[in-house]
Amino acid sequence: MQHISIGDMPKAERPYEKFLQFGADALTDVELLAILLQSGTCDASSIELARKVLMIGKDISVLALYERSFEDLLGIRGIGKVKATQLKCVAEISKRIHMAKLPEKNAFSTPKEIAAYYMESLRHLDKEHLMALYFNGNGSLISDEILSVGCANHAMISSREIFMRALEVHAVYLMLIHNHPSGNASPSEDDILVTDKIRKAGNLLNIALLDHLIIGDNEYVSFREAGYLK
Repeated sequence: MQHISIGDMPKAERPYEKFLQFGADALTDVELLAILLQSGTCDASSIELARKVLMIGKDISVLALYERSFEDLLGIRGIGKVKATQLKCVAEISKRIHMAKLPEKNAFSTPKEIAAYYMESLRHLDKEHLMALYFNGNGSLISDEILSVGCANHAMISSREIFMRALEVHAVYLMLIHNHPSGNASPSEDDILVTDKIRKAGNLLNIALLDHLIIGDNEYVSFREAGYLK
């Protein structure tokens, strides 16, 4: 395949000039990333380099910025420590922008709002993470904490650990959130059984389990809405 430099391209097709004329909305994911990379290598333009960064299997996806580790990026010819650091920072900034645009955590009122707030921080993870959200008697969030990190499809946690922390922060209500790395938010039989066990333990301590949310890839399941919690 013949290498074509940015300078060899018609001005109207160069990412930077295209941005100035039409705005960021007119750029593809590859073109946006090429502008951030600024330069390529002697045998690959910034566009070709951006395409390599965003390649997942046979597909081009911006999710590669989340899914590729720092070490993965360093394995791409033309990506050194500086560029790899910049790319991982871009992914982190995009996640923080997403969360900053959503309602304040103390203003949550529906499972949909809560799932939306935590979606970007959980849906890209390759291991199950179990979070607990602790609320006071007024329904305001006291604390949100990751309690367990498991393997690809299982996060281990005991009811004792969950409620010890609830008592420490004087929580009156509790909510659980965990991600499914597969992207499918459907609860497993174990998810349902463990949730019911935690609900019963909370009833004994007068710390109500409000809900359990499972985060998938741009989808979620609320145990309360699905009828698993009554």
